[in-house]
Parts: sequence; structure tokens; C-alpha cells
Amino acid sequence: MSGELTQSVIKRIIRQVGLECAAQGQSLSETLVAFMVKAVVLDPRNDFNMDRILREDNMQDLIKLCVTRLLDTTNPSLSTIKMQVYFDMNYANRDELLSEQERVLEGKLAPVVRAITESDPHVQQEMESVYQEIVTYVLLRSGLGSPRDIDVVREVTAALQSVFPQTEMITFISLSKKDKEQQLKDLAMLATGIRLFNRQCEKGGCGIDDLPGILNEAIPSAARTLDARLNSCQLLAYRYTALLESMEKDPQRFSRLRFFKIKEALFNVRQYEAFLCILQSNAITGAQEVESLVVQFEAAMLILKNTVQDKPYIKCKKVFPLFMELSKLWTGFQDEILLLSFLTNIADNLQQFLEIQSHLFSEEMLISLLEGVTVKSDVERTEETMGTRVNVSDFKNQEWLFPETTDHFDELLIQYHGFCAHSIGVKGIILPGNPAIGILKHKEKYYVFSSKEAAYIFSQDPDKFIQLNVEKAKKYAELIQLLELHHQFEYFVPHAQARRASTASMKPPPKRDNGTQTDTHILPPTIVRSYEWNEWELRRKAIKLANLRRKLTHAMQTDLSHMRRENFTQVYLPKDAGTQTKRDNSSNVPKPQIFLKGLRGGSSPTTHMVSVDLTRPLDET
Repeated sequence: MSGELTQSVIKRIIRQVGLECAAQGQSLSETLVAFMVKAVVLDPRNDFNMDRILREDNMQDLIKLCVTRLLDTTNPSLSTIKMQVYFDMNYANRDELLSEQERVLEGKLAPVVRAITESDPHVQQEMESVYQEIVTYVLLRSGLGSPRDIDVVREVTAALQSVFPQTEMITFISLSKKDKEQQLKDLAMLATGIRLFNRQCEKGGCGIDDLPGILNEAIPSAARTLDARLNSCQLLAYRYTALLESMEKDPQRFSRLRFFKIKEALFNVRQYEAFLCILQSNAITGAQEVESLVVQFEAAMLILKNTVQDKPYIKCKKVFPLFMELSKLWTGFQDEILLLSFLTNIADNLQQFLEIQSHLFSEEMLISLLEGVTVKSDVERTEETMGTRVNVSDFKNQEWLFPETTDHFDELLIQYHGFCAHSIGVKGIILPGNPAIGILKHKEKYYVFSSKEAAYIFSQDPDKFIQLNVEKAKKYAELIQLLELHHQFEYFVPHAQARRASTASMKPPPKRDNGTQTDTHILPPTIVRSYEWNEWELRRKAIKLANLRRKLTHAMQTDLSHMRRENFTQVYLPKDAGTQTKRDNSSNVPKPQIFLKGLRGGSSPTTHMVSVDLTRPLDET
């Protein structure tokens, strides 16, 4: 099936699935529908083969299966996929979020900047209008206060006039557009620094919130919330893991649990845990950044106070950089407020994808099922296997890594998100791996295991178990992102990565001319031309040489030939010659000149014509 035809068919199926779900009251994003279509096609239990052309009945079956799975709100697998799609489309790291915020701010300020840089005032009233636009820009750029607050506007105007009086407008107008934009940014930073200094001195600061104090209260509160949610979902994961292991050991006792989709529920909480860990890591980074900003801000403010010290006059080159440094640090506080709000919003929205757990298993039901079952946490499982490790001498062709023999051991990129590489495909359970047992390096990839026995079994035939894990991911599509198997399924690349790739593809790739030259034959030729591989040809040459040994060259001289000498003759080549047998000649005949007189008549009625011949004779010519 050609790629173009496949894409058109898939788009048609996605559109039809979305319409049927909307008719059932479920409005789903196109990304989620596309993921589900690919997941259904990928599942070998559905018996879809994209290598052959889909008939109309196959397409209808595919659409029906996708709609059924998308409308099954009791399936934890659907909640997990929704969670993955939501996080993938909405989450961004610090750099991406801040760059996007800067782009949005530049877009909002663009009309104001354009009005300032493109204006050409001539009279005083027009000058004042442009100056007021600059005040508005400084206020909007700093984000300190509302433009509708008169006190804030007055304070910004006073701070701006102290570094940029209206008398400087003539010089500002003469600048180029690029220089104007740069000076506007510098003025905004200077005015912001002056306002922050005045606030510290209790001489101003109207509309400026105490961002360090707000962050010092909000970050610990957000961290506590994330910790509570993380502990709750981890407890669920420990219980589900214990139930699945008990089902494997005693299938008769837990036979009724086969219909409760515990594996899907385990995958759901593990994915939720992975996302919460990402948010928690970002919160910790934010807390460290805020702590550093507070120290730098207090130090910069102290230096500025010591520089000013109620002096009536200070050189601009000394104090202006200090004001700009204050502004930069305060912008860092504003960025941390934005990042914390973003993380809190993401964490709150992820909660909805975990609600299905309470519908599947109530607290009382889990307690009754876990009666007599030992629930182990990930830390306890790791501690149980901490004293065991593989014996390298038992493996001839396998490479094992250990903490004491490997540099940057903690920075190795472990496959399957750090879960045991053996239990996924064999048991269908995701167990935490213990790197202390030993990390197996196979085809430049690293694998960890939950026990020494699992490590030995996996190392006997790694490719076999890797393929088992791939087959398991085909049945449970949510494992593709949870276990980071995107390299195995290229068409399941996360939306965020595809978006970055498409953004990068829009930029023209750097090009340069380059050339290389390689000699055709670096070494002198070693071909033996006389070599013959055919023994019959060798025999023929041998016979020929043998015959030549019996050959003689004879010469004789006769009476007719002796005493002869060599003769030479010389001839001259014919020369070019020409003859002419014709002569050109001409003759000149006098032109006849005859005049007639009296043709017009005269006084008499009778016409008398006289002919006068003036032709020259032939002998005169």
C-alpha cells in the first residue's frame, strides 16, 4: 500500500471516527483519535495489515473498533492514552515555556513599539504624545502594575524622566528603528530598577507585589501537594503489583481479578507517577532557582544602596548597570511565578485521568483483596536485591556495568524507563529495576533487572526478550510512551517531538560547498597480466614454447640477388599552371539623338514639322 494512499485512508478514518464519537456526545481531539487508530491497527489481536489495501469492510471494522475503545470510559488504558496525549501537547520545559512567553510578550508590545519607532513628531504636542507612548511601553514591558492605575502611571513617568527627560526626544527620534527598539528595552529596565529600588527604600513601589515572599510560600505548598499525590499513586502501584504477582502464584484464588483490568490500571498509575516525577523535578529546580535569585537580589540591592548613599549626584555609568541588574533579577522572579503556575495547572489537570481508579477499585475492595498479600514498595524491592549481583565470569560475550567500574554510572540512559527488561514481556508486569545487580550493555543499549535470576534469563537471548517486550507494547499501546519505545515505533513519535521537528524543518538548513577527491588506485597495480587460470591455456603455451626450441632461422643468397645495390629516383611533383583562352572586349555605339520641331503648331493653320538628327557619327566615338 503506497504511503500517499495510506495517509489519505488514515485521515479519512480519523475524520470518520471523530464524527461518530461527536455524535455520541464525546468531543475528542484529532491527536487522540489518530493515536487510537494507530493503536488499534498495531494490536495483532485485531488482525489489521497495513501492507495490503484496506477494503471498505475492513475500514468499517477499524472505525467501529476505534469508536468502541474511545467511548469505553471504564477502561484504564483509554485514560492512560488520554493522559499521555494531554501531557505531550501541553507540557513544555523551562526554556521552551520562557521563550514562548517572551514571544507572546513581544507580540503584545509590537503595536506600541511600532507606534513609537515609526512616528515622526515635529511639534511639541506630538512629542508629548510619543513620550506618553514610551511610558506605556515601559509599564507594559515591566509588568509591574496596571496601566489604568494613575499612581502607577505617575510613578513610571517619574522614574523614566529621571533617566530620559523629554528634552532627549529629539535625539531619540533621530535614531534608526533598530536603535530605537534597543533603547526602549534599556529604558524599561532602568525604570523598573529605579522603581524596585524606591520600593526597597519605601519611597514608591506602587502596584509591585512581593514576588520573593509569594514564591517562598507557593513553592513549598506546591511541592507538598505533588508529594501527596505522588505517594498516593505509588501506593496504588505497589498494591496492583502485589496483586498481579499473587495472581501469577495462585491463579485460582484470584481468578475473578482477570476481569478487572489490573494491568491497565497499573500502567495508568505508573504513567501518572512518571509525569508527577517530571513536575516534581521542575518544582525542585524552581525552588533552587528562587533561592539563588533571592541571594543575588539582596546582594545587588545592597551594592546599589552603598553606591547611592544619599549622594546628590552619581555618574550614570556606575548606577545604571545596577538598576538594570535589579530589573533582570526581578524578571527571573516573574518567570518563576509563571513556571510555578504552569506546573500547578498541569498537575491539577492530570488528576482527572486518575479518577477511573476509584471507579474500578474502592479502598475497601483493595483491602479485602490484599488480605494475606505482602505489599512491597519500590525501595523495599531494591533493598532486597541490593546484596546480589551477576557474576561476570558466567558470561563470555556479554558486557556488564557496575557502579565502581563505570564512570558516570548514574547518567546511563536505561531502557524501558528503568523498569525490569525481563518482567515486561514475560509477566506483563512493570517492576522497578535495580542497577546494583548489574547493567547489561547489549547493542549499545543498557538494561536493568529486578532480580539476579531475571538478569541471567534475559542475557541468554536478549533479542528474544526485547521482541517480546515489543509485542507486549503492541497489545497495550500506552506502554510505547511509558517505556519510551518510540524508536521501535517511529510513527508513534510524541506530538511535542514532531512539533519541534516540524518547527526545525521550517528553518533553512545551513549549507556550504564542499568537495573531496579520492585516488582511483592509491597503491601501484599488482595485476600479473601473464597469469592464466585455465590449465588448457597453460598447456597450449607450454607446447608452443617446446616447439620453438626445435625451430631454426635460415638465410640464403642467389646469383641474381648478390652484387645488387639500392637505387633511388627522384621526381618533381607537378606544379600548378593556368591558361586563359578568352578575351573580354566591348564596343560603344553612339546614342541616337533626333529632335522634331513644329509639333505644337504655329501661326499658320498647316503644321510644318522639321526633323533634326544630331546623332554623332560612328567614327567619332
